[in-house]
Amino acid sequence: MIQDYLPISMEDMRRRGWEQCDFVYVSGDAYVDHPSFGHAIISRVLESRGYRVGIIAQPDWRDRESIQILGKPRLGFLVSAGNMDSMVNHYTVSKKRRKTDSYTPGGVMGRRPDYAAVVYGNLIRSVYKDSPIILGGIEASLRRLAHYDYWSDKLKRSVLLDSQADLISYGMGERSIVEIADALNAGIAVKDITFIDGTVFRTKSLDSVYDYRLLPDFEEMKADRKKYAESFAAQYRNADAFSGRRLAEPYGGTVFVVQNPPAKPLSRQEMDDVYDLPYMRGYHPSYEAAGGVPALQEVKFSLISNRGCFGGCSFCALTFHQGRIVQSRSHESLVREAELLTHDPDFKGYIHDVGGPTANFRFPACEKQLEKGACPDRQCLFPRPCRNLRADHKDYVSLLRKLRAVPGVKKVFIRSGIRFDYVLEDKSREFLRELCRYHVSGQLKVAPEHVSDSVLRLMGKPENAVYRQFVKEYREMNRHLKMEQYLVPYLMSSHPGSTLKEAVELAEHLRDLGYMPEQVQDFYPTPSTISTCMYYTGYDCRTMEKVYVPRNPHEKAMQRALIQYRDPKNYDLVVEALRKAGRTDLIGFDKKCLVRPRKPAESGPGQKKETKGDSHHENSHRHGSVLRNGKGERHSDRRPVSGRSADLGHREKKRKT
Repeated sequence: MIQDYLPISMEDMRRRGWEQCDFVYVSGDAYVDHPSFGHAIISRVLESRGYRVGIIAQPDWRDRESIQILGKPRLGFLVSAGNMDSMVNHYTVSKKRRKTDSYTPGGVMGRRPDYAAVVYGNLIRSVYKDSPIILGGIEASLRRLAHYDYWSDKLKRSVLLDSQADLISYGMGERSIVEIADALNAGIAVKDITFIDGTVFRTKSLDSVYDYRLLPDFEEMKADRKKYAESFAAQYRNADAFSGRRLAEPYGGTVFVVQNPPAKPLSRQEMDDVYDLPYMRGYHPSYEAAGGVPALQEVKFSLISNRGCFGGCSFCALTFHQGRIVQSRSHESLVREAELLTHDPDFKGYIHDVGGPTANFRFPACEKQLEKGACPDRQCLFPRPCRNLRADHKDYVSLLRKLRAVPGVKKVFIRSGIRFDYVLEDKSREFLRELCRYHVSGQLKVAPEHVSDSVLRLMGKPENAVYRQFVKEYREMNRHLKMEQYLVPYLMSSHPGSTLKEAVELAEHLRDLGYMPEQVQDFYPTPSTISTCMYYTGYDCRTMEKVYVPRNPHEKAMQRALIQYRDPKNYDLVVEALRKAGRTDLIGFDKKCLVRPRKPAESGPGQKKETKGDSHHENSHRHGSVLRNGKGERHSDRRPVSGRSADLGHREKKRKT
């Protein structure tokens, strides 16, 4: 096997002695041969099975020749929009165009189309009429059945239909892509590949499909949003590899999109095998002149130790994509990778992260999950931790100690997020002690998301009292260790269920803590989450209860402004929100008030003069904020709440981090 980047040109193919690729992988991202990038994993897995794979990264979708640079593949095209949904990549929650794309050389925006999976599929089909096209990646995975599309504000068909593709390999596709490749290599026509777990196919008849649940018709869901809520509830309850049933979604009775049950989770040895493949661990050298690919810097010195998440947050799509059953790598595999990092000339001794969707999950929530799967109608941590939950950090603590002991490693950070409620369930507190002593760099980022229990319930998050208990224990542990460290909470505005009343409650909480967020995350309705279903339908699909949804842009602006009530630009919005919420008691000179009354001479937005102590500005200070995206599988505009410690009003010294 040649230790090199996979071919991106005919010249590369000739150098390897190839006349034709078996598969051509078309990606919306630049070519980065690192295991944090989906195209790298899938192409290397296929290579390990003897298949020849070429890469076309970010083709010009307006030029048919751009899709022909490697010729026609022997077995088919693999298509992914990239590590992010292309619409999330391009637009903020307010639907404004982003200025940079960290998955493109030099961070240049505009190198991939909107709805990239659909556009690439149609581009390929316009040139190669009979080549099999298999979609994969997070965009195709989360749009595999009918889905609400926030950017067009309408229900859309399965991406399989609009892209003219033949199959979707959804979820983490190592198992399904090898089975698809082997079937095609055996001469089975792509239209007959209907039997592989973790795939979606289309058919004109259900006569040969067995053991399926029929979902509502697409036209029926378009006419009645409640029907879509019912359909999404069925999808969510059948997203487990052990208990999930086959689903069939009709489109006018003339075509059916059929989702096979999810692929089984990888064993620890299989996970090790995937991450031990001969990745080049960098971006393609052709990008050097442009300054490289910025997204690599986020993950280059991080270790992926697990995948899957049983946290069950309503606004997170990872449950739908990676599943609830946690899979993890062995200590030996992770130590080998850490040793590799120490030989990189750019490595300074710091491992930036050891984790995954949730860093402190290292094994399934309970023993039953690997035999019977995750419970379809119960969560592991919400609303209370299940009595069968195995809350134990011994394995993770042991792993972290081994990584700290690797020669050349100075410090190991944990940045991909922890579940604080899971930490509290581990009564030994050994992990909390090790976390505070060795793995926090001044600030620990956590995600309480809100303080209102009614909103937290809809978010699938623990009630606020649990977070307050964690704050208390984190503070006490740092005091015991004689360390001065802070908590940086992520908070979200305008989530379904949040009225101005709950937004004011959150503002009062921030007032009591003594800081103002520098950036605020407004709820972003991304495809195939429970929260997005609430946003579109007005129903909680789990209970079919009606949910209040703040959709009006002005109301959303008021909810955001309340979180940043100290900012003079937000004064008018804050006053309006307080009046609408019936909380004019918070406009005044008392220390509990959020803003002061405007003087008669002052009027209009932006014309308020600052005076000493006005609106509590004199005590606010800010730290820099950091964009976080989790291992290429998830992304948002979120920045941490910055400033003082979320220490229940405990006054801390200003700390530069």
